[in-house]
Amino acid sequence: MLKNNNDLPDLTQALPKKKGPIFAAIAGAIGVAVLYSAMYTVDEGHVGIIKRFGEATEQVNPGLHTKIPFVDTVEVLEIRTRKNVEKLSASTHEQMPVTAEVSINWTVMREQAFDLFKSYGGLSQFESRILDPKLRSAAKDALARYKAEELIQNRSQVIAQIEELLVEEMKEYPVKLDSAQLENLVLPQKYIQSIETKQTEKNLAAAEMHRLERQKLEAQREVNTAMAQRDAAKAQADGKAYAIKIEAEAEAQAIELKGLAEAKAIKEKALAIKNNATLVDYMRAQQWNGQMPTTMMGSDQNVLWSMDQKKK
Repeated sequence: MLKNNNDLPDLTQALPKKKGPIFAAIAGAIGVAVLYSAMYTVDEGHVGIIKRFGEATEQVNPGLHTKIPFVDTVEVLEIRTRKNVEKLSASTHEQMPVTAEVSINWTVMREQAFDLFKSYGGLSQFESRILDPKLRSAAKDALARYKAEELIQNRSQVIAQIEELLVEEMKEYPVKLDSAQLENLVLPQKYIQSIETKQTEKNLAAAEMHRLERQKLEAQREVNTAMAQRDAAKAQADGKAYAIKIEAEAEAQAIELKGLAEAKAIKEKALAIKNNATLVDYMRAQQWNGQMPTTMMGSDQNVLWSMDQKKK
């Protein structure tokens, strides 16, 4: 029986001294592993959901964080814009079969990412259970509201209709819908051929209308040219007539002025002759041709004497 502590065997000495560093290394490795498991990071464009024994407890933002090792786990949710694509078969307004590929861009709201995870367990579950079925439903509903020809001609309106219906269906969910796309729209081949034939006829009709309009414009241009030439000729004739009129009026005025001048001169001349007998004789002398008169009036005014016969 051992009487005191001195009688106890020295166990440390009994252990092999070479095992001490091994245990220290193992303990250090375990400590590093525990410390490493307590730290984690969340990348930009994501949020972290902390689960403690499987229960979601909180949401963390991008960066470096710590958790309780072996107790907490982290689920990462992407909050950047995602794109979901659905291939579907539908019918037009006139019950014509059509296949299409519709897609939607959407984003999880950062503030409500925790609620989405608690309700649906992750993005893939939310897409398969909520988003994709509602996207197909909205697309089929929108396609059924348009005729086949309208789907081709008014694709932007169809896309807007899909977006409107989907936004209404998804307004209670913590996501934001950005834009929809409608691609690979396929209609029956017979209908495509009929559309092409119809379009060809429209193009021919439009070409014929264009030709008629061009002929009409050319005819109108000829009419305008003829009218312009007529107006020019009329203006030229009017100009000549006006010139002739002005010239005639000027000539008549000149004649009138000349006549007035001559009449005034004659009047003044007659007045001068009347008041001056000498001037009368002078003018007679100027007009005498140097020959003596050949006849002479007798005392009786009815007798006219010939001066030539008297000389004989």
